Amino acid sequence: MPRLESARWWSARSAQNRRPVTYTCPLCGRLLPALSEHMLLLPEGDGSRRRHAHTKCVLNARRVGRLPTREEFERSSRGTRDSRGGRGPGDEGDGGPRRGRLRRLYDALRAR
Repeated sequence: MPRLESARWWSARSAQNRRPVTYTCPLCGRLLPALSEHMLLLPEGDGSRRRHAHTKCVLNARRVGRLPTREEFERSSRGTRDSRGGRGPGDEGDGGPRRGRLRRLYDALRAR
């Protein structure tokens, strides 16, 4: 059964291992061969609690809001909105000009 620990925000990066080991994806519960291209999830940036997950599972979880980035968490924690309903200048809701490195990584992987 898939199990993903609780965290306020997540960082992620692509990964691939040359060792012939197998992980279990915490998002879908299926096996994940380390030799395949996949992603490392770091709860609150803590590498000691990292989890290996299928790239497709990470993208799907991001799409439905299950893996917020640090920027998204901090933005939602501030919670202040201006009179137009936005969170401040340059915030178009889709990342706008303030896209972070993680968002660009997700976009690049999704475009494959």
